[in-house]
Amino acid sequence: MVSLKNYNIKILWETTVVFFLCSLSLVSSHSRRFTTPSVTRITDQFSKIAIENGFSKRFGAHNILVNGSLAKLTLDKSSGAGLVSKNKYHYGFFSARLKLPAGFASGVVVAFYLSNAEDYPKNHDEIDIELLGRSRRDDWTIQTNVYANGSLKTGREEKFYFWFDPTQAYHDYTLIWNSHHIVFLVDNIPVREFPNRGAFTSAYPSKPMSLYVTVWDGSDWATHGGKYPVNYKYGPFVASVADVKLTGCSINNGTSTGSGPCTKSGGSVSSLDPVDGQDFATLSKNQITAMDWARRKLMFYSYCSDKSRYKVMPAEC
Repeated sequence: MVSLKNYNIKILWETTVVFFLCSLSLVSSHSRRFTTPSVTRITDQFSKIAIENGFSKRFGAHNILVNGSLAKLTLDKSSGAGLVSKNKYHYGFFSARLKLPAGFASGVVVAFYLSNAEDYPKNHDEIDIELLGRSRRDDWTIQTNVYANGSLKTGREEKFYFWFDPTQAYHDYTLIWNSHHIVFLVDNIPVREFPNRGAFTSAYPSKPMSLYVTVWDGSDWATHGGKYPVNYKYGPFVASVADVKLTGCSINNGTSTGSGPCTKSGGSVSSLDPVDGQDFATLSKNQITAMDWARRKLMFYSYCSDKSRYKVMPAEC
Protein backbone atom coordinates (compact mmCIF):
# COMPACT_ATOMS: atom_id res chain seq x y z
CA MET A 1 0.00 0.00 0.00
CA VAL A 2 1.30 3.46 -0.94
CA SER A 3 1.71 5.74 2.05
CA LEU A 4 -0.17 9.05 2.15
CA LYS A 5 3.16 10.88 2.06
CA ASN A 6 4.32 9.03 -1.07
CA TYR A 7 0.92 9.48 -2.68
CA ASN A 8 1.08 13.24 -2.14
CA ILE A 9 4.58 13.33 -3.58
CA LYS A 10 3.37 11.36 -6.61
CA ILE A 11 0.45 13.76 -7.16
CA LEU A 12 2.73 16.77 -6.78
CA TRP A 13 5.20 15.33 -9.29
CA GLU A 14 2.50 14.54 -11.85
CA THR A 15 1.01 18.01 -11.43
CA THR A 16 4.42 19.60 -11.95
CA VAL A 17 5.02 17.57 -15.12
CA VAL A 18 1.61 18.51 -16.54
CA PHE A 19 2.18 22.18 -15.72
CA PHE A 20 5.61 22.06 -17.36
CA LEU A 21 4.27 20.45 -20.51
CA CYS A 22 1.43 22.95 -20.69
CA SER A 23 3.93 25.76 -20.20
CA LEU A 24 5.98 24.48 -23.11
CA SER A 25 2.93 24.72 -25.33
CA LEU A 26 2.61 28.38 -24.37
CA VAL A 27 6.27 29.35 -24.59
CA SER A 28 6.46 29.71 -28.34
CA SER A 29 3.95 31.70 -30.31
CA HIS A 30 5.50 30.19 -33.45
CA SER A 31 4.68 26.71 -32.12
CA ARG A 32 1.06 27.47 -32.88
CA ARG A 33 0.23 26.37 -36.40
CA PHE A 34 -0.97 29.13 -38.72
CA THR A 35 -2.12 28.94 -42.30
CA THR A 36 -0.76 32.18 -43.70
CA PRO A 37 -2.70 34.14 -46.33
CA SER A 38 -1.53 34.15 -49.93
CA VAL A 39 0.06 37.43 -51.03
CA THR A 40 2.15 38.69 -53.93
CA ARG A 41 5.87 38.62 -53.22
CA ILE A 42 6.54 42.29 -53.91
CA THR A 43 10.12 41.85 -52.69
CA ASP A 44 10.79 39.92 -55.91
CA GLN A 45 10.19 43.10 -57.93
CA PHE A 46 13.38 44.75 -56.64
CA SER A 47 17.07 43.89 -56.91
CA LYS A 48 19.37 43.27 -53.98
CA ILE A 49 22.53 45.27 -53.50
CA ALA A 50 26.00 44.51 -52.20
CA ILE A 51 26.21 45.66 -48.58
CA GLU A 52 29.44 47.56 -49.26
CA ASN A 53 27.82 49.51 -52.09
CA GLY A 54 24.81 50.65 -50.10
CA PHE A 55 26.05 50.98 -46.53
CA SER A 56 28.76 52.36 -44.29
CA LYS A 57 29.66 51.04 -40.85
CA ARG A 58 27.92 53.33 -38.36
CA PHE A 59 29.18 51.87 -35.06
CA GLY A 60 30.84 48.73 -33.71
CA ALA A 61 32.95 48.23 -36.84
CA HIS A 62 34.88 45.39 -35.17
CA ASN A 63 31.57 43.56 -34.74
CA ILE A 64 30.56 43.80 -38.41
CA LEU A 65 31.47 41.16 -41.00
CA VAL A 66 30.48 41.87 -44.61
CA ASN A 67 30.63 39.43 -47.51
CA GLY A 68 28.87 40.62 -50.66
CA SER A 69 25.12 40.81 -50.03
CA LEU A 70 25.50 39.23 -46.57
CA ALA A 71 26.46 40.89 -43.28
CA LYS A 72 26.74 39.62 -39.73
CA LEU A 73 26.23 42.12 -36.90
CA THR A 74 27.28 41.10 -33.39
CA LEU A 75 26.36 42.36 -29.94
CA ASP A 76 28.81 41.46 -27.18
CA LYS A 77 30.06 43.06 -23.98
CA SER A 78 32.22 45.48 -25.93
CA SER A 79 29.63 46.89 -28.31
CA GLY A 80 26.66 46.44 -30.56
CA ALA A 81 26.92 47.03 -34.32
CA GLY A 82 25.18 49.09 -36.95
CA LEU A 83 25.09 49.86 -40.66
CA VAL A 84 23.77 53.09 -42.21
CA SER A 85 22.90 53.70 -45.85
CA LYS A 86 25.33 55.88 -47.80
CA ASN A 87 22.44 57.81 -49.31
CA LYS A 88 19.41 59.44 -47.74
CA TYR A 89 16.01 58.67 -49.19
CA HIS A 90 12.85 60.67 -49.61
CA TYR A 91 10.32 57.85 -49.98
CA GLY A 92 11.15 54.39 -51.27
CA PHE A 93 11.12 50.60 -50.85
CA PHE A 94 13.42 49.17 -48.16
CA SER A 95 13.76 45.47 -47.47
CA ALA A 96 16.18 42.94 -45.98
CA ARG A 97 16.22 39.29 -45.05
CA LEU A 98 17.15 38.89 -41.40
CA LYS A 99 17.94 35.93 -39.17
CA LEU A 100 17.84 36.74 -35.46
CA PRO A 101 20.10 35.53 -32.65
CA ALA A 102 19.06 32.14 -31.28
CA GLY A 103 18.73 31.18 -27.63
CA PHE A 104 18.10 33.36 -24.61
CA ALA A 105 18.31 36.90 -26.03
CA SER A 106 16.30 38.96 -23.57
CA GLY A 107 17.03 42.68 -23.95
CA VAL A 108 18.63 42.29 -27.39
CA VAL A 109 17.20 44.59 -30.06
CA VAL A 110 17.64 44.08 -33.80
CA ALA A 111 16.38 47.14 -35.67
CA PHE A 112 15.61 47.86 -39.33
CA TYR A 113 14.55 51.47 -39.57
CA LEU A 114 14.60 54.86 -41.28
CA SER A 115 15.66 57.96 -39.38
CA ASN A 116 17.00 61.49 -39.81
CA ALA A 117 17.79 62.10 -36.12
CA GLU A 118 21.37 63.09 -36.91
CA ASP A 119 20.25 65.81 -39.32
CA TYR A 120 17.22 66.97 -37.33
CA PRO A 121 17.96 66.27 -33.64
CA LYS A 122 15.01 68.30 -32.36
CA ASN A 123 12.37 67.46 -34.96
CA HIS A 124 13.41 64.20 -36.54
CA ASP A 125 11.31 61.60 -38.37
CA GLU A 126 11.57 57.85 -37.89
CA ILE A 127 9.94 54.65 -39.18
CA ASP A 128 10.86 51.57 -37.14
CA ILE A 129 10.79 47.82 -37.28
CA GLU A 130 12.30 46.74 -33.95
CA LEU A 131 12.70 43.04 -33.16
CA LEU A 132 12.79 42.48 -29.41
CA GLY A 133 14.66 39.50 -27.99
CA ARG A 134 13.08 36.59 -26.21
CA SER A 135 13.04 35.99 -22.48
CA ARG A 136 12.76 32.56 -20.90
CA ARG A 137 9.00 32.61 -21.36
CA ASP A 138 8.48 34.64 -24.50
CA ASP A 139 9.42 34.65 -28.15
CA TRP A 140 10.94 37.42 -30.14
CA THR A 141 8.31 40.04 -30.90
CA ILE A 142 7.93 42.73 -33.57
CA GLN A 143 7.46 46.37 -32.60
CA THR A 144 6.57 48.96 -35.25
CA ASN A 145 6.63 52.69 -34.68
CA VAL A 146 6.31 56.03 -36.47
CA TYR A 147 7.64 59.42 -35.37
CA ALA A 148 7.28 62.74 -37.18
CA ASN A 149 8.83 66.11 -36.44
CA GLY A 150 10.25 64.98 -33.13
CA SER A 151 6.91 63.93 -31.67
CA LEU A 152 8.55 61.51 -29.22
CA LYS A 153 5.93 62.10 -26.54
CA THR A 154 3.40 60.30 -28.68
CA GLY A 155 4.65 56.81 -29.29
CA ARG A 156 2.76 55.08 -32.07
CA GLU A 157 3.82 51.55 -31.24
CA GLU A 158 2.08 48.41 -32.38
CA LYS A 159 3.42 45.01 -31.33
CA PHE A 160 3.02 41.58 -32.91
CA TYR A 161 3.92 37.97 -32.28
CA PHE A 162 5.68 36.02 -35.02
CA TRP A 163 4.03 33.09 -36.77
CA PHE A 164 7.43 31.43 -37.27
CA ASP A 165 10.73 31.09 -35.44
CA PRO A 166 12.80 34.08 -36.69
CA THR A 167 16.04 32.54 -35.39
CA GLN A 168 15.97 29.45 -37.59
CA ALA A 169 15.94 30.96 -41.08
CA TYR A 170 16.01 34.23 -43.00
CA HIS A 171 12.74 36.16 -43.36
CA ASP A 172 11.81 39.35 -45.22
CA TYR A 173 11.26 42.61 -43.33
CA THR A 174 10.04 45.47 -45.49
CA LEU A 175 9.13 49.16 -45.28
CA ILE A 176 7.25 51.03 -47.99
CA TRP A 177 7.19 54.80 -47.56
CA ASN A 178 5.64 57.11 -50.13
CA SER A 179 3.26 60.05 -50.35
CA HIS A 180 0.26 57.75 -49.86
CA HIS A 181 1.11 55.58 -46.86
CA ILE A 182 3.71 53.71 -44.83
CA VAL A 183 3.39 49.91 -44.89
CA PHE A 184 5.19 47.46 -42.61
CA LEU A 185 5.52 43.93 -44.05
CA VAL A 186 6.93 40.64 -42.80
CA ASP A 187 7.46 37.94 -45.43
CA ASN A 188 5.44 40.18 -47.78
CA ILE A 189 2.41 40.11 -45.44
CA PRO A 190 1.40 43.65 -44.41
CA VAL A 191 1.06 43.86 -40.64
CA ARG A 192 0.39 47.59 -40.46
CA GLU A 193 -0.56 50.52 -42.70
CA PHE A 194 -0.07 54.16 -41.64
CA PRO A 195 -1.93 56.34 -44.17
CA ASN A 196 -1.00 59.91 -45.11
CA ARG A 197 -4.44 61.41 -44.82
CA GLY A 198 -6.79 62.99 -42.32
CA ALA A 199 -5.58 63.04 -38.74
CA PHE A 200 -2.46 61.06 -39.66
CA THR A 201 -1.04 63.88 -41.82
CA SER A 202 0.44 65.85 -38.92
CA ALA A 203 2.18 62.67 -37.74
CA TYR A 204 3.53 61.69 -41.17
CA PRO A 205 7.33 61.58 -41.74
CA SER A 206 8.21 64.10 -44.44
CA LYS A 207 11.99 64.66 -44.52
CA PRO A 208 14.72 62.54 -46.18
CA MET A 209 15.96 59.68 -44.01
CA SER A 210 18.80 57.16 -43.87
CA LEU A 211 18.24 53.41 -43.52
CA TYR A 212 19.82 51.69 -40.52
CA VAL A 213 20.32 48.02 -39.64
CA THR A 214 21.54 47.53 -36.06
CA VAL A 215 21.86 45.16 -33.12
CA TRP A 216 22.19 46.70 -29.68
CA ASP A 217 21.57 46.40 -25.94
CA GLY A 218 18.03 47.48 -25.05
CA SER A 219 18.20 46.27 -21.44
CA ASP A 220 16.57 49.39 -20.01
CA TRP A 221 13.31 48.97 -21.95
CA ALA A 222 13.13 46.20 -24.53
CA THR A 223 11.84 43.18 -22.59
CA HIS A 224 8.92 43.81 -20.24
CA GLY A 225 10.04 47.39 -19.65
CA GLY A 226 13.60 46.39 -18.82
CA LYS A 227 12.69 43.60 -16.40
CA TYR A 228 14.96 41.13 -18.19
CA PRO A 229 18.28 42.76 -19.25
CA VAL A 230 20.80 41.28 -21.65
CA ASN A 231 22.69 38.38 -20.09
CA TYR A 232 26.04 38.25 -21.85
CA LYS A 233 26.84 34.73 -20.70
CA TYR A 234 24.43 33.67 -23.49
CA GLY A 235 26.24 35.85 -26.05
CA PRO A 236 27.61 36.85 -28.38
CA PHE A 237 24.36 37.67 -30.19
CA VAL A 238 24.65 37.57 -33.96
CA ALA A 239 22.08 39.04 -36.35
CA SER A 240 22.49 38.02 -40.00
CA VAL A 241 21.47 40.39 -42.79
CA ALA A 242 21.04 39.39 -46.44
CA ASP A 243 19.48 40.53 -49.71
CA VAL A 244 19.08 44.20 -48.84
CA LYS A 245 16.96 46.15 -51.32
CA LEU A 246 17.07 49.96 -51.46
CA THR A 247 14.91 51.60 -54.10
CA GLY A 248 13.69 55.15 -53.83
CA CYS A 249 14.41 58.81 -54.23
CA SER A 250 18.01 58.75 -53.10
CA ILE A 251 19.58 62.04 -52.13
CA ASN A 252 23.34 62.21 -51.83
CA ASN A 253 24.81 65.50 -50.58
CA GLY A 254 21.60 67.27 -51.46
CA THR A 255 21.52 65.95 -55.03
CA SER A 256 18.95 63.38 -56.12
CA THR A 257 20.28 60.34 -57.94
CA GLY A 258 18.81 57.64 -60.12
CA SER A 259 17.02 57.53 -63.46
CA GLY A 260 15.21 60.83 -62.94
CA PRO A 261 14.77 63.72 -60.52
CA CYS A 262 13.19 62.89 -57.19
CA THR A 263 12.13 66.34 -56.15
CA LYS A 264 10.51 69.36 -57.66
CA SER A 265 11.80 72.87 -57.08
CA GLY A 266 9.56 73.18 -54.03
CA GLY A 267 11.02 70.06 -52.51
CA SER A 268 7.97 67.84 -52.85
CA VAL A 269 8.35 64.34 -54.21
CA SER A 270 7.64 63.97 -57.90
CA SER A 271 5.73 61.20 -59.66
CA LEU A 272 9.08 59.69 -60.66
CA ASP A 273 9.43 58.25 -57.19
CA PRO A 274 9.64 54.50 -58.00
CA VAL A 275 7.07 53.56 -55.33
CA ASP A 276 4.73 56.49 -55.90
CA GLY A 277 2.83 54.89 -58.77
CA GLN A 278 -0.64 53.42 -58.61
CA ASP A 279 0.68 49.93 -57.78
CA PHE A 280 1.96 51.29 -54.46
CA ALA A 281 -0.77 53.84 -53.71
CA THR A 282 -3.09 51.37 -52.00
CA LEU A 283 -3.03 47.81 -50.73
CA SER A 284 -4.50 45.11 -52.96
CA LYS A 285 -7.50 43.07 -51.84
CA ASN A 286 -5.21 40.14 -50.99
CA GLN A 287 -2.91 42.42 -49.00
CA ILE A 288 -5.84 43.89 -47.06
CA THR A 289 -7.08 40.39 -46.26
CA ALA A 290 -3.59 39.35 -45.15
CA MET A 291 -3.18 42.44 -42.97
CA ASP A 292 -6.53 41.81 -41.32
CA TRP A 293 -5.37 38.25 -40.58
CA ALA A 294 -2.09 39.44 -39.05
CA ARG A 295 -3.76 42.03 -36.87
CA ARG A 296 -6.48 39.69 -35.62
CA LYS A 297 -4.17 36.75 -34.95
CA LEU A 298 -0.86 38.30 -33.96
CA MET A 299 -1.15 41.90 -32.75
CA PHE A 300 -1.08 42.11 -28.96
CA TYR A 301 -0.59 45.85 -28.43
CA SER A 302 -1.69 49.06 -30.16
CA TYR A 303 -1.17 52.56 -28.86
CA CYS A 304 -4.71 53.41 -29.94
CA SER A 305 -6.06 50.97 -27.35
CA ASP A 306 -3.83 52.11 -24.49
CA LYS A 307 -6.20 54.27 -22.43
CA SER A 308 -4.00 54.02 -19.35
CA ARG A 309 -1.16 55.66 -21.29
CA TYR A 310 -3.09 58.46 -22.95
CA LYS A 311 -5.66 60.59 -21.16
CA VAL A 312 -6.38 62.11 -24.55
CA MET A 313 -5.89 59.73 -27.44
CA PRO A 314 -3.81 60.85 -30.44
CA ALA A 315 -6.01 62.43 -33.10
CA GLU A 316 -5.74 59.55 -35.57
CA CYS A 317 -7.12 57.07 -33.01
